Amino acid sequence: MLVDADLHIHSRYSKAVSKAMTVPNLAENARFKGLSIVGTGDILNPMWERELLRYARKVDEGTYERNGIRFLLTTEVEDNRRVHHVLIFPSIETVREMRERLRPYSSDIDTEGRPHLSLSASEIADLSNELDVLIGPAHAFTPWTSLYKEYDSLKEAYDGTRIHFLELGLSADSEMADMIKAHHGLAYLSNSDAHSPMPHRLGREFNRFDVKEATFEEIRKAILKRGGRRIVLNAGFDPRLGKYHLTACSRCYTHYSLGEAKAFKWKCPKCGGRIKKGVRDRILELADTNERPEDRPPYLKMAPLAEIIAMVIGKGVETKAVRVIWERFLRDFGSEIRVLVDVPVKELARVHEDVAKAIWAYRNEKLIVIPGGGGKYGEIRLPEEIRRAKIEELDSVDVELPGEKPKQRSITEFLGVKH
Repeated sequence: MLVDADLHIHSRYSKAVSKAMTVPNLAENARFKGLSIVGTGDILNPMWERELLRYARKVDEGTYERNGIRFLLTTEVEDNRRVHHVLIFPSIETVREMRERLRPYSSDIDTEGRPHLSLSASEIADLSNELDVLIGPAHAFTPWTSLYKEYDSLKEAYDGTRIHFLELGLSADSEMADMIKAHHGLAYLSNSDAHSPMPHRLGREFNRFDVKEATFEEIRKAILKRGGRRIVLNAGFDPRLGKYHLTACSRCYTHYSLGEAKAFKWKCPKCGGRIKKGVRDRILELADTNERPEDRPPYLKMAPLAEIIAMVIGKGVETKAVRVIWERFLRDFGSEIRVLVDVPVKELARVHEDVAKAIWAYRNEKLIVIPGGGGKYGEIRLPEEIRRAKIEELDSVDVELPGEKPKQRSITEFLGVKH
């Protein structure tokens, strides 16, 4: 069976996270999104553990359920160099043992959703392996709190200790990550790191697993590539839409080449703000191969449905006008993922023709993308040629996009989606 999963989120017990991040809200919005599995996030926090056990029933070890949505026990921790790591636990007993083992190294493990630890990356990985906890670097390339912000290699960070996956983050995709040969044996996870249960946050990046059941053990086998279980798809942002894709000023968001940033000593000459190195430039610094693993799943570039609707109608993503159209699509087709990926465009046009055109353009990578950087998300725009065309004419529309041409197959080509 194929299941879609978002394994890295946060609870209302983490800083700068919506108070609406509760188990009932997560279950409801995961169903709207089309997710089968959601990571709990923050499970080392004892208050969040109690909340999970109150609202979700145990399915088996490491797997809980509410209203048909499965929850796996996950968290994010920060090490002594401010690098973040994602952990996936096999059972609630393991969560409790890990909490006790970490308590001497953390002053906030009982109060913060994402605890700060006075341990190195390799020490956290050693303990995780001892307890059979899956571990990998969170949002591995971002210029804040990430592995490649602090280190130049996996070996340098983890000192040879085994890790089980690498999380791409919003500003990178699998093709970019594969430019570093040391990653080729690792599974990639594409997760939302959501701080809000709204559908344009939750599941904005997800993984499609081919497993026998929606359980921790089956997902573990897929991440480790065992028993025929596997990840068949990573889906998420076009990396150009990520907040840190290009090198840019973190105050005025002016983009710079890496050479310019170095010449300016990482201080913006326009406003005096700090220039942050972009994910693209960081990966190019470390790149050591043009090869790709044969078993690497495809990466499908997507944007949340609400953001596509907002672009089309010219309204804010959380306005009532956007919500009304979003609800009509879900009422007719069941979930956001089905609308974005699976439903033929001619059927979508019965709900809203211009939004259907934008979804077609996204599937075929014919949207104009203005890259993000410095902490500002990128933007998408619908070419006028597509906006003016009729639905039945879309395949014949010729669009000249600025910048690089995409190298990967389109969503339409990969999934065989009909227009």
